[in-house]
Amino acid sequence: MIRNLFKKAFDIREGEIRISFLMQFYIFLLISVLLIVKPTVNALFLSGLGARHLPYAYILMAFFAIVSSYFYNKAVRHFSFLKITITTLVCFGLAFVLLTFLLDFSLVNDVFLYVYYLGVSLFAVLATSQFWMLANMVYNVREAKRLFGFIGAGAIAGGIFGGYLTTVLSSLFGTRIVIMVAAMLILSCIPLVQVIWRLRVKKLSAYIQRQRKGTDSNGYKSSLQLIINSKHLTYLAYITGVGVLIAKLVDFQFSDFAHNAIPDPDSLASFFGFWFSTFNVIALVIQLFLTNRIVGYFGVASSLLILPLSIALGCLLFLTFPELWVLIIIKGIDSSFKQSLSRAAIELSVLPIPYHIKSQAKSYIDVVVDSVATGIAGLLLIFLIKRMDLSTSFITVIVLLFIFLWIVLIYRLREAYFDSFRINLKNSLIANENKKEGLKKDTSLKSALRVFKNGTEDEILFVLENINSFRLKSLKQRIINLLNHPSSNVKTAVIEQLYFYDKGTAIGKIKDIVHTTKNDGVVFAAMQYLILHTDLKDDNIFNLYLDHKNDYIANAALLCLAKEASNNNKIALKYDLNSRIENKLRKLENTDHPVREEEIANFLITLGYAQKRKYLSFISAHFNNKSPYIVKHAIKAAGLTAEERFISILMDFVGEKKYRKPAIKALKRFGQGITLTLAKYVADDTVNDNIKQYIPRIVEEFRNQNSVFILFNLMRSKDIIIRLQASKSLNKLQKGKHDLLFDQKKLIKTILRETAYYRNTINSIASIQNEIKKSIPMETTNDKATEIFIAREGILTILQQQLEHSLQTIFKLLSLKYERTDMDVAYYGLKSGTQEAKVHAVEFLDNLLHVKLKTAILPLVEHHIIDNESYQVSSFKLTVLSEKECLLMLIKNRGKRIKLSVLNLIEQLGNTDYVVHITPLLKHKNPEIRFFAQKTIERLMYNASA
Repeated sequence: MIRNLFKKAFDIREGEIRISFLMQFYIFLLISVLLIVKPTVNALFLSGLGARHLPYAYILMAFFAIVSSYFYNKAVRHFSFLKITITTLVCFGLAFVLLTFLLDFSLVNDVFLYVYYLGVSLFAVLATSQFWMLANMVYNVREAKRLFGFIGAGAIAGGIFGGYLTTVLSSLFGTRIVIMVAAMLILSCIPLVQVIWRLRVKKLSAYIQRQRKGTDSNGYKSSLQLIINSKHLTYLAYITGVGVLIAKLVDFQFSDFAHNAIPDPDSLASFFGFWFSTFNVIALVIQLFLTNRIVGYFGVASSLLILPLSIALGCLLFLTFPELWVLIIIKGIDSSFKQSLSRAAIELSVLPIPYHIKSQAKSYIDVVVDSVATGIAGLLLIFLIKRMDLSTSFITVIVLLFIFLWIVLIYRLREAYFDSFRINLKNSLIANENKKEGLKKDTSLKSALRVFKNGTEDEILFVLENINSFRLKSLKQRIINLLNHPSSNVKTAVIEQLYFYDKGTAIGKIKDIVHTTKNDGVVFAAMQYLILHTDLKDDNIFNLYLDHKNDYIANAALLCLAKEASNNNKIALKYDLNSRIENKLRKLENTDHPVREEEIANFLITLGYAQKRKYLSFISAHFNNKSPYIVKHAIKAAGLTAEERFISILMDFVGEKKYRKPAIKALKRFGQGITLTLAKYVADDTVNDNIKQYIPRIVEEFRNQNSVFILFNLMRSKDIIIRLQASKSLNKLQKGKHDLLFDQKKLIKTILRETAYYRNTINSIASIQNEIKKSIPMETTNDKATEIFIAREGILTILQQQLEHSLQTIFKLLSLKYERTDMDVAYYGLKSGTQEAKVHAVEFLDNLLHVKLKTAILPLVEHHIIDNESYQVSSFKLTVLSEKECLLMLIKNRGKRIKLSVLNLIEQLGNTDYVVHITPLLKHKNPEIRFFAQKTIERLMYNASA
């Protein structure tokens, strides 16, 4: 009962309870010790030396921390984290035992007061830093985000316990007993650390050692170098430093006002103990009920803003009422938020940093940066209070100035935080780079010169197709020289590039090509160039070439004439286009000699441009030609005619890979109106699945606002393949045309609708798997049970494929709202083979997505991607339906493929209760579904009567 209560209240998953309580108890003891020794040593210091000595202690602390950090980093490189942590606990424990004896024999002097004040300050930053480093090793980023709030509550509870214990013990037994209790508590942390290490960290030791060796092989870098080389760590160090500096200024004001109001050491220690504990009570409430919610809603970086903004409000209040009670509020804000929300956000913000860097840099930030900031605070106080003899109230103005800097740094950290996730994910996905389609080829000027000189045909064609117009100008002569290339494809591509140059460029070579080349495509391209991009008159060209003895030239001239005449009927009449086509047609039909493929192909295009109904049969006849080359030209010709009768034929060609591209281009020539026809094809559900998936690609080809509208409508299809292809087409449109508008409200609704489909698929898979587990066929099982098992497995296979397609669709849609590169990195991170990359991808999305989207998407992604590998991190709760409920839902809401599989299973089950639910399918638009629905009903009724 209690176990379930904890799991629900604090979102603790199976297998996490024991380690989480151990971690919580460990930080509870550490902070208890800190809240015992800090007020006690502070009271001794203030009573013995006064508040005016605090700035000097701050400065000494900076020097002490830098020296300590040097030796600490040496230790980190040569010893395990476990040994260092235990040594730290032993040293501080013995130091506090020694202080007890010094107090007992009244041997404490000014030097010892400084030493112990510095020691307690070092303990505060070092011990807690080591704890959070251990927490970073125990939990991944997603576990940390859920559990750091619960664990941090142990720190706050320790603060409450330690503070109140100090108040009671100091008043009853005196200071020395308080310090002895602290020493015993700190030594009791050692077995806890050993147990935690054995349970969760020991298995990571080999991985950590490999990282350390990899770092050493690349050359050792100091902690400061690591921080400077990382924007993320640099901003984190600045934020830590500014936060500490402000905290010290606030602490000085609070201590000075309190010391002036309460001069007695024991009373002052009791005052400090009471308020420190009270602050921790407030912090505990924040930690338990607000931290996870705030961090989850606002994100890690934005949550850091709450502390500086709250202190700023307190400072403004103090400027109005410069009294102790206001300073108690400010100190309370600083202590409460720093130990709860701010601490959790800081520790979460460092999680994207690789361990081998974090282990070195984080301790430097926690100890050295913290202490240097303390030293700077001391120097400021000396300058302001001693040299300028200003009132301590003036410190509030300085605090407000630093708060402004603090806020700016937090915004910078947010950007660096995202960048760290991007870098981590990209580094984790290096292996996936080879899976991407094609390699990016270089089209630089230097590369182009090399390719034009020694490149293959494909390389030259690629450069000519992709090089920009600016470089074309500088490569003019090189490109003209390629007109001598032996490849006909290269010559054609070069002629197409000549349009970028001045009119009539290379006219002499083009004329030579017309007369000397025996390739229909090249001759046509050359003649087209002469007509469109020279000062030669059309009359001269057509008179010269239409009746030329060379059939390559005559055929190309006829094609050019037909193309020109498609928009100019006068030129068709002038050169008697129809008669020339009739003569050519008779010649082809009556000749006994074999005709070149290219000649037939060119004539088909000529007929396409002519757009005469009497020639359509000739085009149709060549759809069945044995030559794919001729078929492709027949397809192109059909598109040029824009005859409605060809639409269904062209759609069939879309289903064949080798004819897909020309068929899509041909359909595009029918104009924008065909998109409505294509949308009806999808709605009617009568088109073959292999064809239907390419309909979004055809719509995409028009690249206008109406294409966007229709593609969004296609996103409502029950067929996941249609939706996936539509989402891909929307991405291509957004990438290529910046003036197209994408309705953000409609986009979010579409994403949420796809997410609902994704959720239902997960539930359906769980429901089918549940049925399979209940009835796995054994060797003695009859054939009927085996058939049912196979039918269920068939549905399960389809659902798993649909789940993957749906996930891909969600990310394609998210790419329309967020940076495409970010979504690509996150998607490939989720699909990578490493658990670390998957967890980082989810956390990256958590910080990037709008709250409504991440609430809907992340639990599903975590369940599907991460929980399937025996990690329990998702808050998603499966809904396992009965088999009947599941099958009826699939029949109602899914496409043809799943409907047919469900009908097959229902037929195998032989349950007549399904008949009433199948009957509506008899009127389905798809004939195949109608047929199988009728067959299933007949089979069920026959078996029932038998």
